[in-house]
Amino acid sequence: MSETTPTPDPGQVILIDKPLTWTSFDVANKLKYACKFKKIGHAGTLDPLATGLLILCTGKMTKQIDQYQAQEKEYTGTLVLGKTTPSVDLETAIDAEFDTTGITPEQIQEAARQLTGDILQVPPIYSAIRVNGERLYEKARRGETADLVDGGIKARQVTVSLFEVGVERFPEIDFRIVCSKGTYIRSLVRDLGLLLNNGAYMSSLRRTRIGNFRVEDAATIEQFIITHRASLPDSLLTNE
Repeated sequence: MSETTPTPDPGQVILIDKPLTWTSFDVANKLKYACKFKKIGHAGTLDPLATGLLILCTGKMTKQIDQYQAQEKEYTGTLVLGKTTPSVDLETAIDAEFDTTGITPEQIQEAARQLTGDILQVPPIYSAIRVNGERLYEKARRGETADLVDGGIKARQVTVSLFEVGVERFPEIDFRIVCSKGTYIRSLVRDLGLLLNNGAYMSSLRRTRIGNFRVEDAATIEQFIITHRASLPDSLLTNE
């Protein structure tokens, strides 16, 4: 009797609604061990202080990660005018304050318009980009920022298709952004503050879409684990 060759695992695409404070690696690592995936990777990093859609691929579908990473993304969030932080979000404490008196809704709209289209953007110092083999945020957390500001971080071209701003809660500004791969929302927030001769930091961020995938169709980590483990054979679960 001949042996049957096992059918290769085709893998799958998983949509997760990433919770606050989790890194994208945390999510991948949790699913790998809880769901017994031999191979898993995520398509597009979300900062720990951001929530929303995270695409993960398993098995042979990991070959499609670059394809998903390249797709257009949509975000919603809130920025605060009149204050700055080194990380341009709430990872670090406020380091400067500015008078927002005299800033008009029209000026805010115009600043957002100037940051729409094909633009050159300098990534934030607190980012995962590698310089000389080390993540920028590792250098920034040690206070080694002077060499990064003076030419260590290269500007890159990105496309911002939409930058909507709502001024009803001024100086808190709600926004919706549609952009290309590689766009840093914190850089857009920082640059909007600079265009207004002021300062700004991001207080919240949520990724709502990647290509045709939407966060409404994503599961929480716990929901996915429960559903997936229910489909596993008992032999896998008893070997834990």
